[in-house]
Amino acid sequence: MMKNRRSFVIGVKSTILQAKEKNFLKKYKPWGVILFSRNIKSITQTKKLTDNIRKIFKDKKYPILIDQEGGRVSRLNELIESSIFTGEFFGKLYNQNVKKFNVYSEIFINQTCDLLEKIGVNINTVPVLDVRRKKSSKVIGDRSFGFNPKKVSKIGDYFINQFQKNNIATVIKHIPGHGLAKVDSHKSTPFIKSKLKNLNKIDFLPFKNKKSLFAMTSHVIYNDIDINFTTTHSNKVIKFIRNKIKFKNLLISDDISMKSLKFSISENTKKAFKAGCNLVLHCNARYGEMIEVAENSPKVNAFITKKTSQFYKILS
Repeated sequence: MMKNRRSFVIGVKSTILQAKEKNFLKKYKPWGVILFSRNIKSITQTKKLTDNIRKIFKDKKYPILIDQEGGRVSRLNELIESSIFTGEFFGKLYNQNVKKFNVYSEIFINQTCDLLEKIGVNINTVPVLDVRRKKSSKVIGDRSFGFNPKKVSKIGDYFINQFQKNNIATVIKHIPGHGLAKVDSHKSTPFIKSKLKNLNKIDFLPFKNKKSLFAMTSHVIYNDIDINFTTTHSNKVIKFIRNKIKFKNLLISDDISMKSLKFSISENTKKAFKAGCNLVLHCNARYGEMIEVAENSPKVNAFITKKTSQFYKILS
């Protein structure tokens, strides 16, 4: 099933596959494809798009991802209104009334999964496990479940389990913790100067002991671990994620074209693999960049194959 696939995830341009995109998928065989609002106009149209992608790979379980958090990060706006359902909304509800939280979040997750299944998506890049911090960039903000790391962790566990019950895999993000970033990593590189002891106690805590099959790396520099490279490019931080946070499943880079990463697309890709990312993510569907990512992505290895078959098992 995984034969000759390469270790990257790519976006496509529109609501239908262009001829050159079909050729690209056939030639380079990315591990997965990610959808955005630009790809989604209706349930029927999106299902046709995902079916067409899967036909190329002759694989009914081929990984198709989406970034559907609710709140500000919603790719299903054409299909459903979910702007009130932020991480903050669920965090506050959890603090006020756990029973009510269970009811609301179960309905929200079931509804989301039902839609994802209808459009042919089997991985959602949730939950956001970044702990909210004062005086930080608004890039996380209300996407976080809150300021208390233990509660963020518990809500995270609930979300992971509920999505998996609905046969949708999750991608926890942004490992090992983006909450202290003072700038938006889409635009520039955040440096986190906090000491490791403090980070371990707060920001890194929600990522520990998570059953998610996937995690997304932060494009953030943690001065106390590696002053030179963001997580995505840092062998030191990725070793820390593996050995101390004990995340043992597949690590996906955040979007390799974000401005936080200072090299060319091909260098960003190579450095991510060298540091220990298993899969590289490229989102903007710019064809020239897609080629660069593909050319610099290795074929999937035994570890990715093993973890992918675990993922296939949770699908119905």
